[in-house]
Formats: sequence, C-alpha cells, structure tokens
Amino acid sequence: MAPGQRTQRAARTRTFGLLPSPGDAAAGLLRQADSLATTAGAIASDLKSFVTREEQELDYLERRDPEHIRRTLPMMRAYADLYHRAEVRGLENIPEEGPVLLVGNHSGGTLIADTFVFSACFYEHFGPARDFHQLAHDMVFRTPGIRAMVAPWGTVPANPENMKRALDKGAALLVYPGGDWETYRPSWESSKIDFAGRKGFARLALEYDVPVVPVVSIGGQETGLFLGQGSRLATALQLNRLFRIKVFPPVLGPPVGGTILDLPIRFPLPAKITVSVGQPIDLRDKLGTKAKPEEAYELVTTNMQRTLTRLGHERTVPIVG
Repeated sequence: MAPGQRTQRAARTRTFGLLPSPGDAAAGLLRQADSLATTAGAIASDLKSFVTREEQELDYLERRDPEHIRRTLPMMRAYADLYHRAEVRGLENIPEEGPVLLVGNHSGGTLIADTFVFSACFYEHFGPARDFHQLAHDMVFRTPGIRAMVAPWGTVPANPENMKRALDKGAALLVYPGGDWETYRPSWESSKIDFAGRKGFARLALEYDVPVVPVVSIGGQETGLFLGQGSRLATALQLNRLFRIKVFPPVLGPPVGGTILDLPIRFPLPAKITVSVGQPIDLRDKLGTKAKPEEAYELVTTNMQRTLTRLGHERTVPIVG
C-alpha cells in the first residue's frame, strides 16, 4: 500500500476508537502545534509582503508544497473531523497516478468547507506527494492571508491555462463548473446540481481524454443561510466586468448576522459535510469517439444529481446531518 494510503473501509469514514496513550497524545498535540505555527507563519509572511508592497508576480501552479501540506495536514484533519464531522466516501475511485479531472459541486459561499474537507482527506489517503490542484476564483489570490493558506495546498486561479498545465503534469485537478453561481445558491436548493450550463470541464476532458471523477458533497449550504444569488443586483453594479463576479448574494450567519458575499465576515456553522466520490467516467467509452461537450455535460451532471439526491435523502436535520 502506498505511503499515506488507507484501506477502503478507512477511506470511507473516519472512526474514533480507544483513547490514545499519553505518549501518543503528546505527539498528537505537538503535531497540531506545529501545524498551527506553520499556517500562522505563512499568513504572517503574506500579510507583511502585502503591507510593505513586496509582492511578486507568482506562478501559483508551482507554489504547491508537499512539506507544508505534511506539516499542516493534522490541523486540517482536526478541523474536518471535529468541526464538520467529515465523511468522505470512495477515495479509492480516484486513480493513484496520472491526470484525472475531479468535477465537484460548489457549496458554502467563499467559505468552502467541503473543499477543505475533501482536500485534507485526499492528501491523507494519497499522501502529499500526489500532484493535486484545486481551482479557485481570482478574488482568493487578491486576498492576503487567505492565499497563503490555500496556495501551498495546490490551489490555483481558475483559468484555462492553469487547467491544461495541471493535466499536462499528470495532476488530479478539482474543478467547480458552477463557480460563484452554484456556491451561493439558496440553502433550500442544497440538493441541486447547478453548473449554469458551463461546459468548459467537458470540453477539457474530451480534449485531453482524461477520466472524469464526480465529487459530490452536501452540507456546505447549511454552513449559513443562503438567500439567493442576487444576480440582478450584480448585473446592475457591473460586478462581472469589474471582478468576474456574477452574484451579489445575501447570507445570514455569525458573528454579524447579515452579510453580502460573506463580507465583512462570516463564520461557517458546524454543519456535517459528506462527500461521495463516484466511479471514473470514460467519456469516449460512454459516448463514442465523436462525443460532444453537450453530451458529456449531460452525462456527468445527471450522474452527479443522482448522487446528490441520494445524499439529500440521507440527511435528517440541517447542520446535524
């Protein structure tokens, strides 16, 4: 078994057994302290460079740092397990090596808890050495502190060039076609896949002839009360032209109550996050050698909607899961 890889049963769910020995408990606390210190140091360094205007043009695709991931993984797993009671199923469906397109539904506003949960479980399963990149909106990389947290974990700006370069280097690439539109869908549409007709992922998968692995999650829209995308107001304010943002959504959550685009600040509620990783989809095998992006889009979204509907039926009480 590869380093960092778990058995199929362990990959499906995280369980808690007997209390650790005093030595193991002390070692665990030291790992958590080192994880927190590493993250805090990266944030402080980024904030300093922003204040002193020492920022440099960075190639974020080269910023992924396996050693940083190794040191900060304990904190991220603790956050996933304790705060969101994470359950990630089917990681064994992702190829251990080579390029693969992971297609996920986007949830939770800018505080994408399901992405943090999945990334932590991915690296624990495969180990930090496995090339893995996640796409994020440009605004993330304009925000000092936040970018310092996500860039070493493999997060890169969402653009066609980064997508192609990631696949060229044999990485697992996590994309969210629904983007800001889907992540701010109303909380009562938590069980709905809404990619807004965006077929770029399908064209990319067909062009590179890579398998598509659905990554379907639920719980993110319960980390706050999402009241709608506010698309008309976003259009009136020309946010798409200025910031590539197509929404202007009101969200309710602690500590300030009402927010817009999660500003000035919002803490995610401790909703249970469940992620289901599906079987790889070979688009050429399913649709033929002359498959069209429209057909691939329909195939993948239909598959994901079935899974999300099932996950929705499993939940009993919002937040609790």
